Amino acid sequence: MAKKFMNVVEFEIGWRLIVGTLIAFCGAAFGSAGGIGAGGIFVPMLTLVIGFDAKSSAAISKCMIMGLSCATVYYNLKQRHPTLDRPLIDYDLALAVQPMLLLGISTGVTLSAVFANWMVTVLLIVALVGTSTRSFFKGVDRWKKETIEQRSRQQPRVQPKVQPRVQSRVSVAENVKWKQLCILVIVWLAFLAIQIIKIINSSNNRYGLVYRACSIAYWVLNLLQIPVAVGATLYQAHTLRRSKRLAHNTAEEASVLWMGTQQLVFCVLVAMLAGTLGGLLGLGGGFILGPMFLEIGIIPQVSSATATFVMTFSASMCVDEYFLLDRFPLPYAAYMVVIAIIASLTGQYVVKKWIARAGRASLIVFILSFILFASALLLGGEGIVDMVYKIKHNEYMGFEDLCTTASSKATALLDARYKV
Repeated sequence: MAKKFMNVVEFEIGWRLIVGTLIAFCGAAFGSAGGIGAGGIFVPMLTLVIGFDAKSSAAISKCMIMGLSCATVYYNLKQRHPTLDRPLIDYDLALAVQPMLLLGISTGVTLSAVFANWMVTVLLIVALVGTSTRSFFKGVDRWKKETIEQRSRQQPRVQPKVQPRVQSRVSVAENVKWKQLCILVIVWLAFLAIQIIKIINSSNNRYGLVYRACSIAYWVLNLLQIPVAVGATLYQAHTLRRSKRLAHNTAEEASVLWMGTQQLVFCVLVAMLAGTLGGLLGLGGGFILGPMFLEIGIIPQVSSATATFVMTFSASMCVDEYFLLDRFPLPYAAYMVVIAIIASLTGQYVVKKWIARAGRASLIVFILSFILFASALLLGGEGIVDMVYKIKHNEYMGFEDLCTTASSKATALLDARYKV
């Protein structure tokens, strides 16, 4: 007897779907331009506007983010760095942070079985508001610098600096660093294989196998992720040092402002922290990666493109997991993915044209800040409502026991993963 992998539900057109489509289009367009998934907008929209339950909303949201990310990455694969003769996506940086980001997400998901919902809500609001505020001030600083540069170019006595002529678009084959991409895919497949094994052997699954928290198999599968992440990171660090990429460059010339080994260690540790907070809070880590890229001196165009590229791997991994768990209301998921793809391509095109005309890449930073702040309001609001409900009904709000709760929550935890 064939197993049913997709939940097919009737597709109904009404005012809820129309309003949800408009919100989804705007969220995907802004999220694509800002280099961050808009799950903090998608999930509340799917739940409050269209009326899906939390599990279906999380699954559809992740499909939308994957569609958004894939479309954005495809668009950026043809783009070149605005001032240097190199791809817009920084593959070296992506390989440096992606393994530890995936490891951190897995760690955060495990910790989320222990933390109470109100703790997660408070941490969620603090993290999103903090990164949003920091990104906003980064945008203001860049706006001021751009204003000074524009004024200096308008002065007739000042000879403008001649920039090297760089191709803005090339073919995908010419613009991909295949070695780094292959390693990224291998790391992604390794993590995906471990997650699939955990799902297939989780308790109360359709495969008839049992996987209990704190068992030997539980710790072996979780610890297997460490050598994969650490090994890939050390390999990339060795490669960067051997290629002398870990050298000081001026901020005007660098897509990545490597300042030596300390800079690389900082990026790796922040990627691990981003993944841990992302898994714990139900986010994808992009809400920290984007601001971190800006913090170390990456120009907004490269920051947005690289963050989206890294986000594609985590998003696609989660979609594969949802596929195994039969969480897709197929017609709605397909429809929303199409909307996300169209919106992301539109957002990329409009923002690129605006930057070329106005000469202000700071727009990307402001969009990033806006998405983070909107996510803080929407997701934080949902968490506060849930917290008030539990207080009124005198429900337990303390720490949970990992060994007794993780097994029962093994499926439910996926509903909170990778929203942004």
